[in-house]
Amino acid sequence: MENNTSKHPHVVLFAYPLQGHVIPAVHLAIKLASKGITVTFVNTEAVHHQTVKSHAMEDDNIFKGVLQSGLDIRYVTINDGFPVEFDRSLNHDQFWESVIHDFPAQVDELLAKLVLSNPPVNCLISDTFFEWTTNIAKKYNLVTVSFWTEPALVFNLYYHLDLLNKNGHGHFTSHGVRAIEPKDLSSYLQPSDYTSPIHRIIVKAFEKIKTADFILCNTVQELESETISALQEKQQIYSIGPIFPTGFTKSRVATSLWSESDCIQWLSTRSRGSVLYVSFGSYAHASKREIEEIANGLLLSKVGFIWVLRPDIVSSDEPEILPFGFEDEIKDQEQGLIVPWCSQIEVISHPAIGGFITHCGWNSILESIWCNLPLLCFPLLTDQFTNRKLVVDDWRVGLNLCDQKPITKEEVAEKISHLMSGKSADELRRNVKEVRKALEGALAIGGSSHRNLDQFIDGVKAKVQEKTGFGFNNTEVS
Repeated sequence: MENNTSKHPHVVLFAYPLQGHVIPAVHLAIKLASKGITVTFVNTEAVHHQTVKSHAMEDDNIFKGVLQSGLDIRYVTINDGFPVEFDRSLNHDQFWESVIHDFPAQVDELLAKLVLSNPPVNCLISDTFFEWTTNIAKKYNLVTVSFWTEPALVFNLYYHLDLLNKNGHGHFTSHGVRAIEPKDLSSYLQPSDYTSPIHRIIVKAFEKIKTADFILCNTVQELESETISALQEKQQIYSIGPIFPTGFTKSRVATSLWSESDCIQWLSTRSRGSVLYVSFGSYAHASKREIEEIANGLLLSKVGFIWVLRPDIVSSDEPEILPFGFEDEIKDQEQGLIVPWCSQIEVISHPAIGGFITHCGWNSILESIWCNLPLLCFPLLTDQFTNRKLVVDDWRVGLNLCDQKPITKEEVAEKISHLMSGKSADELRRNVKEVRKALEGALAIGGSSHRNLDQFIDGVKAKVQEKTGFGFNNTEVS
């Protein structure tokens, strides 16, 4: 047999076409490339176009900023079946139906070309929600890796969908999941959502995942040890989080889908810990009434704030979302700043920020904990309801923005007061410092996430050799 040897694997990494999935995928690519691995990163043309446009980039390669450090990251784009100007938010179900039915053929066509690369492609990493991964990887004899961008608890609930359906949602206590209330389940596990394309994507993806060679999870072993141990009995799962940009500074790779407003000048006039950061992420929608109550609650609270308010937070075709006169009032009182988007890491790292009203997206939770910021939780969609449970009930680093819907401005103002001052604020800050230590320890040399990443790379090398006879002449992790 000929001596097929190379120093490191070549992985193709497919990012799911949503902002909250692209960000950790980009930083995973950088982590792997910094270990000497060749990475071909695949973005959809729509995500690429929006990113390049929002950053007014002249170069088409979003990784240009990190390539001078010698990393071998190649960048390609793929059509998702629609023109770039198609509104994927407004036509949500139509778009995701196409992702289920039409996108896999595009992936197959692209991989047929990529497998001819030098060095040869031998591993496919793709977001867990892509249910085609194992079939296509099998066709090209590639090691299959599923990348999960949410907490292990949410993964475990989806993994045991059959038991949830059989036993009823309120009585699910085995397999590393303690009893969980129906209200704490992902919105896609609520019976009202069973017909949605996203629910079907989840069902298919978690049927297929049982045959993946490895699973990577953007979480920390020490924070979800019971859940991860239960999953490890079934499959090789590695927690390698939190996956942040190097040094937790503004990313040198463009990942934002909107133009980022500069908030630092405004923040520099504010005293330490006095400003509340408000953001409901890049994907979920709120009702106009909810936005109005939160706006009026912020006014009532008298606390300084930065509010990242996406133009389509209610809907792409609903431009007027704030109460009449609200923007003038906060300007007159110099209370707040409203921006359509910003560099979240840059803003929440600023010493003037003292708390975070969040939709409970997983990236936001990890980033907030890293910055020692307590949270006010207002989950809107998907995993956010389960993430709220971790933040408020399990780790006690946050409070509910409203305990029962409908949300009112009075409750919003009261909760802001509890978050930003007094005994409850002190206790939340103490707790968040403890959880932050777990994140820091995991990323340190010899920490759990550092070790797990090295073990994963060794595992991929061994699995490539087993599948293809292709050996690596450098078994050390660089």
